[in-house]
Amino acid sequence: MLASLRRSYAQLITSGAQLLLLFVGFRLHTRSGWLYCLALMAIISVFAWLSSLNRLRAIRDTPTSKVASAAQGYVELAGLGEPFGEPPLLSRLRQLPCLWYRYKVERRTSKNKWVTEDSGESQDSFQLRDDSGLCVVDPEQAEITTQHRDRWHEGNHRYTEWKLIKNDNLYVLGEFRTQSGMIESTSRADLGALLAEWKKDMPALHRRFDLDKDGELSMDEWLLARQAAKRELAINQQQAGALSDMHIIGMPRDGKLFLISNLNPEKLSRRYLIWAWVHLAIFFGSLGGIGRVW
Repeated sequence: MLASLRRSYAQLITSGAQLLLLFVGFRLHTRSGWLYCLALMAIISVFAWLSSLNRLRAIRDTPTSKVASAAQGYVELAGLGEPFGEPPLLSRLRQLPCLWYRYKVERRTSKNKWVTEDSGESQDSFQLRDDSGLCVVDPEQAEITTQHRDRWHEGNHRYTEWKLIKNDNLYVLGEFRTQSGMIESTSRADLGALLAEWKKDMPALHRRFDLDKDGELSMDEWLLARQAAKRELAINQQQAGALSDMHIIGMPRDGKLFLISNLNPEKLSRRYLIWAWVHLAIFFGSLGGIGRVW
C-alpha cells in the first residue's frame, strides 16, 4: 500500500484539509460559516495545485544522471538502496533491518478519536548504487514516499511504521556533490558511519550517554552522542588531512524539491498530475459554492 511521508511544506497536496472544511461547513450550516470554509478551501487548493505542479515539473524536467558522471548540483539519480555502515539500522517498532524508517504511535480516546502519542523517523544515511558507482543519501529534510507500510493494533493503540529497505529501487531528486581532499565540515554520511560503529558496542554507548540510567537513549542523550561523534570526526579529519572522493546527495541549498522514493518516476508523475487536477477541480467547485452562497 502506498504511503506518502510528507514534510510540512508538502502536506497540502494529499491532506484532507478541504474535506475537513467541508464537514465544518455542514456543521455550522450558516451563510458566514459556509463563506469562510469555502474561501479557505479555495485558497488551500491553489497552494496545493501549485505544489503538485512544482513536483510534477521537477520529476519530468530533470534527466536521470549516473553517479560517476553526475554534475555537481541538482540531479536525479536511480539505483538500488544499500545500507551505509554496520550494524544495519533497525526500525523503531518492528526492529527490522532497513535503510530508513518513520513511525507513529496513536491511542484511541473515549470519543473514538486517534491521538498521536509518539512519532519520529531515522536520520541515518544510506547508499544508492547504480551501474557506475555509489552515492551516499542524506535523508534529512527529504520528502519521502514509500510503498512499505505496516499498521497493527494492540488494545487501544494503533502502530504505523514506514520503511525503505535494502535493494529497494530508489529514485532521488536532490543536490549532488563530491567531497575530495580537505573538507570544511563534517558530513552526515561520515557522522552516520561513526555512529553505526559506536552502535556495535551498545553497553559502552549507554555508559557514555545514558545519563538517567534507564537503559535507553532519549532524544537529548542521542543528541549528546551525535555532538561527541562530530567532535571526534573533526579531530580525525584534522589528523588525516585528506579524504578519498565521496559522492553525496542531500537537501538542495536553494530550496528545490528533495525527494526520495521507491516508486518509479512515471508513477510519481502520474500521482502528482492526478492531484493537480483534483485540486484544480476543488478550487473551481469552491468558487462556484461561494457564488451560490453569496
